[in-house]
Amino acid sequence: MPDGSMIIPWAWLDKKAGSSPFQKSAKHEKEYARKLRHVAREVGRIVNGFPAGDLSAASMLNVALSRYAEMLRPWAQSVVGRLLVDLDRQDEQAWISRTKQMGRAIRYELETAPTGQALRGYLDENVRLITSLPLEAGQRVHELTMEALSNSTRASEIAKEIQRTGDVTESRATLIARTEVSRTQTGLTRVRAEHIGSEGYIWRAVMDGDTRQRHKDLDGKYFGWRDPPIAGENGERYAPGCGPNCRCYPEVVIPQEIK
Repeated sequence: MPDGSMIIPWAWLDKKAGSSPFQKSAKHEKEYARKLRHVAREVGRIVNGFPAGDLSAASMLNVALSRYAEMLRPWAQSVVGRLLVDLDRQDEQAWISRTKQMGRAIRYELETAPTGQALRGYLDENVRLITSLPLEAGQRVHELTMEALSNSTRASEIAKEIQRTGDVTESRATLIARTEVSRTQTGLTRVRAEHIGSEGYIWRAVMDGDTRQRHKDLDGKYFGWRDPPIAGENGERYAPGCGPNCRCYPEVVIPQEIK
């Protein structure tokens, strides 16, 4: 961590109020998840419209799901685009609530932060994830169908598993919504933070019954933006909010000299 005399962790102000402007909001995640689950249910409807365990039907199903994925693209671009505008505005407002304490020069620097490139990246990635939902479902059905053909004693069980494809896709949709909204929020905060000279953050966990022990252990510790800690169960490194189902957030640390 940098020399304590040269930094300002913003959350000492936030903790007095009991919250941080950079804490994750559940509103956008819930709305995004609702829309993606609608896609998942449509995938389930398409899958269940074909006879389970029939190889020729599975091939036709893959064609139908591929077409659905392509049909989803413009809708996905519109939905994600609106989401990103809202998340960017929310992050901007969080910064404004803190830059009132700072000079005009730093406020100008924040206004010129290169968030556009990051937003384009998040747009492309989220559209890819949404259109992957029917494609992954088709691959799942194909693999299960091949298993049923090679193991006739389990054919009926596998047929039931194929019919669960909609539920499996719905779980995947919920995970995408939670992870991507949180990852985008952290990413936008990071772009603005690094633009004004921040080198790192303090990890903040939600600290409730659903918080992973590893993330509780990380709470209150300083990390560099370019050197995230081991936060995943399998040794994955990521910043708060950037891992699957992670609700943590970064408390921005800024140099004393720019206050």
